[in-house]
Amino acid sequence: MDKMKHRYVGQPIIKKDAKALLSGKPVYTDDLVPENTLTVKLKRSPHAFAKIKSIDVSKAMLVPGIETVLTYKDVPQNRFTLAGQTFPEPSPYDRLILDEYVRFVGDPVAIIAGKDEDCCLKAMKLVKVEYEVLEPILDLKQSLDNPILIHPEENYVAHDGQGTDQKRNLCASHDESEGDVESVLASCEYIVDEHYRIKAVNQAMMEPFTAYTSMDLYGRLLVQSATQIPFHVRRIVSHALNISKSQVRVVKPRIGGGFGAKQTAVCEVYPAIVTYLTGKPAHLTYTREECFISGSPRHEMEVHIRIGADKTGKFKAVDLYTLSNTGAYGEHGPTTVALSGTKSLSMYYGFEAHRFAYDVVYTNRLSAGAYRGYGATQGIFALESAVNELAHKMHMDPSVLREMNMVHEGNKFTHYYGETATSCALDRCVAKVKEMIDWDKKYPCYEVAPNKVRAVGMAMSMQGSGISNCDVGTVQLRLNDDGFYTLMLGCSDMGTGCDTILSQMAADCMGCDLDKIVVYGVDTDQSPYDSGSYASSTTYITGMAVVKTCEIMTKKIMKAASEILDIPKDNLTFDGERVFSIEDETIGITLADLVTKLQAGTGEILYAQASHTSPVSPPPFMAGAAEVEIDLETGKVTPIDYVACVDCGTVVNSNLARVQTEGGLVQGIGMALYEDVRYTEKGNMINRNFMQYKIPTRIDMGQVRVEFEESFEPSGPFGAKSIGEVVINTPAPAIADAVYNGTGLRFRTMPITAEKVFMGLKNK
Repeated sequence: MDKMKHRYVGQPIIKKDAKALLSGKPVYTDDLVPENTLTVKLKRSPHAFAKIKSIDVSKAMLVPGIETVLTYKDVPQNRFTLAGQTFPEPSPYDRLILDEYVRFVGDPVAIIAGKDEDCCLKAMKLVKVEYEVLEPILDLKQSLDNPILIHPEENYVAHDGQGTDQKRNLCASHDESEGDVESVLASCEYIVDEHYRIKAVNQAMMEPFTAYTSMDLYGRLLVQSATQIPFHVRRIVSHALNISKSQVRVVKPRIGGGFGAKQTAVCEVYPAIVTYLTGKPAHLTYTREECFISGSPRHEMEVHIRIGADKTGKFKAVDLYTLSNTGAYGEHGPTTVALSGTKSLSMYYGFEAHRFAYDVVYTNRLSAGAYRGYGATQGIFALESAVNELAHKMHMDPSVLREMNMVHEGNKFTHYYGETATSCALDRCVAKVKEMIDWDKKYPCYEVAPNKVRAVGMAMSMQGSGISNCDVGTVQLRLNDDGFYTLMLGCSDMGTGCDTILSQMAADCMGCDLDKIVVYGVDTDQSPYDSGSYASSTTYITGMAVVKTCEIMTKKIMKAASEILDIPKDNLTFDGERVFSIEDETIGITLADLVTKLQAGTGEILYAQASHTSPVSPPPFMAGAAEVEIDLETGKVTPIDYVACVDCGTVVNSNLARVQTEGGLVQGIGMALYEDVRYTEKGNMINRNFMQYKIPTRIDMGQVRVEFEESFEPSGPFGAKSIGEVVINTPAPAIADAVYNGTGLRFRTMPITAEKVFMGLKNK
């Protein structure tokens, strides 16, 4: 699509489902569960690592109202992964529905189904389990080549090309370099050589993990689930239950947030096996505590960076090594870690040598998964912190050092699948945030009271737009009587507004009112295949499928009108409402009349479908700057102002783009200052609720301001790229540098709590 002015694309359109949500209509999974559905609860392991010696459910089965209690002896024993990724799946098959081994505190031991929650909880206490408690591995730095094996099973399935070695507790491994890193680093005038650690923070979405299952009238398993990956859930459930995919149907109602957590099929297999074995409908909703102790949080990573520059500040070499903690199972283990290098190193251009290596290890912690930013967040925190440290070592303004070394449009990326920056406004984004926060005046800090100082810090980020040569989006468009369209999508709107954005594109492509595009939600029996809503893919990948589909539909409309009007297609034009003669506008037919004639038997019903995948994944870019106030007596760090400027190509919907950015920034601020996952010595998560696990409220985030610098991406729909993930990556390194600028304390582990600052100031 060219840069012409459009009626809907680029406009702040209100989301299509806004009224339904504001009026409290039943749209979420829990709203749709009928009465007399079995309640499912999970008995969980109290040990970080153990083997079940015996399990007795006889007393539990005597509780009135209990339908069934399942143990590992009652369920299929074929391995699978819960990761929702495009086939062939890169994550190892290392899970069972229930296993003889339990590998973290909270790992399910028994599935209990009964008429209500009370009887299930009573039965849970009566399930007697005898464990052989094993020594766990709780520290990611102690896992590799440890004699303790977390996955000793013989039927473990590793996939080619991932560097997996279960006998070394290694989920994935890789090492890639270009040039002689060691010799180039040795020649550098300035070098930073540091380790940075990012903890396994929780997505904290409002709607917990939930699923409802039943058998339909054809004897097929129906799964209704709050998921980002309906088509992958179908595959995962079929693998877990060892049944044909044709026997599984997945329907996605409205999702109350996911942020990547629901790219893992965390809970679906448990009610599914109950329904499959009993024939009765079953429903499982995790408590908030279960979301914390058995969810799918961000991967804990420790990143070691060595970066060197010459005396002018020109970067010469970088070496980035990531050690990632996948936890007890390998969901997303081989894939998240790759982004820690590809989406960080490629922000900078002109290295003489560079290296990126990683190891992903198993531990007896909660299994990690996908979270907005998907590994890039960890890598960018480390690299941007190192760049800030390098600037301070050189006594140079960090923004100037970035301006000297950042990637520009037309540059080949340093470490990004051989791609070139076909659209890039990163330089304009940096300039804009400097202007917005008054950088030149405020950097590095200024005093506001005898014991209070305000300081600023900066960072950049990039992400991707889908997974190149992998993700697929498919769209179906049907022309209905009265001339309106049904837009069938396979992607999941989880609050992002993708249903609205794709409708905007369709309306502009077809030249019709937005109200004439009716969106239909995801049902794997009826919707076209889509990889799912993850990897920042929907606007870019599925949006291009919309454009292709509309082009096909327009051609079909012109062909049908040509036959009815008996006028050659080349002599006709279509304005979205009517097809008419170029020579005589009075000769034509309205879309509504065209459909009526076709439905009366004079032609085919008009229907179009197209798929899209992309050989490239053009990155969106962003710059962010933080202003914080530091109380030098208490150590409290208070966000005052966070400014951001995003290059997401063409902004399709400024309302939705802005709230996406604001939401991501607040999550990043939470990771930087508040969210602190802690465990006991035995592997029990301490902060397993919102009283103990702190996420920022409106009064904790300060002022957040967002602007856009558009570029035009030629491979994207209407010139658009993604925006969903890039927006979370800058707050942590920017705030860390602001704290340094105000206190002289460098924090390389998140979060930066008041206690850490206070103790640092005291020791200093």
